[in-house]
Amino acid sequence: MAWDGVRANTCTGSIGQKTLNNPAHCAGIGLHSGAEIVMTLRPAPVDSGIVFSRVDKGDALLPALYDRVCGTTLGTSLGEKNGASVGTVEHLMAALWGCEIDNVFVEVDGPEVPAMDGSAAPFVDLIERAGTVEQQGLRQVIKVRRRVEVVDGERRIALIPTENFSVDLSIDFKHRVIACQSSLFDGGPLAFKSEISGARTFGFVKEVEALRAAGLAKGGCLENSIVLGDEEIGIMNEGGLRYENEFARHKVLDCVGDLYLAGRPLIARVEAHRSGHELNNAVLRELFSSDDNWSLELARADVEDWGEVPAAAQA
Repeated sequence: MAWDGVRANTCTGSIGQKTLNNPAHCAGIGLHSGAEIVMTLRPAPVDSGIVFSRVDKGDALLPALYDRVCGTTLGTSLGEKNGASVGTVEHLMAALWGCEIDNVFVEVDGPEVPAMDGSAAPFVDLIERAGTVEQQGLRQVIKVRRRVEVVDGERRIALIPTENFSVDLSIDFKHRVIACQSSLFDGGPLAFKSEISGARTFGFVKEVEALRAAGLAKGGCLENSIVLGDEEIGIMNEGGLRYENEFARHKVLDCVGDLYLAGRPLIARVEAHRSGHELNNAVLRELFSSDDNWSLELARADVEDWGEVPAAAQA
């Protein structure tokens, strides 16, 4: 993937890259490993991108890029040749997208990003408390030039050329509480924070035993997931749902985080049905399989600075 040949759009004004103003720390349980994990976000220089580091593995560096993805089972994992990896990166990646962070070093002392409450909201709060600073380098975006689609049976995801970023997503689960849901997100960072970032991951009691036997969901609990019992019990969390269509909104959150592994913000309309982490990654690989599918451009202020909170993420 070549990053040369950037098209400047000077008529609307370009904007600078951003990093953190101060380091930020948090700690929590890993959703799948069940391990206690400490994570530190540190400011990074211009053009560093988002880079994960396993400080318990000799500071192995893992760039947050689609072609470094090594696993997509119930989460997105980044890995390198020597075996070091970091899992469940998608919620943090979504928060970094929502806070418009281009450059940051992410240090973790365990196998995955801490789950926190199962959404991106705690990470948004962490970033906002650290503060952000605009840098000298100009922000770039990846503009989709040709429709790209990946289909696997009833599952599908497409990237469609447009002038801004949006996600139109639907899901279909055989459980009465979820059933068929949809969510349309067509706002910017402010809308993401209010309409999408708080949507939590979810799981089913009937699957817990099998997942844990497979080394997954060892840290899953009512504090970091929406837990669904059988058809009669329904949602087991005392507080219920945060949004009527929280399940679909969380899938939008996952999609935003997974697609930020493009290395730059995408300018595309995303249409997805039952896509998940595997297809989210596959569509990026398809996008970058041909230089004719995309172009690298300077971010425009009128695209990036979406101040309004639209009626986004509605069912």
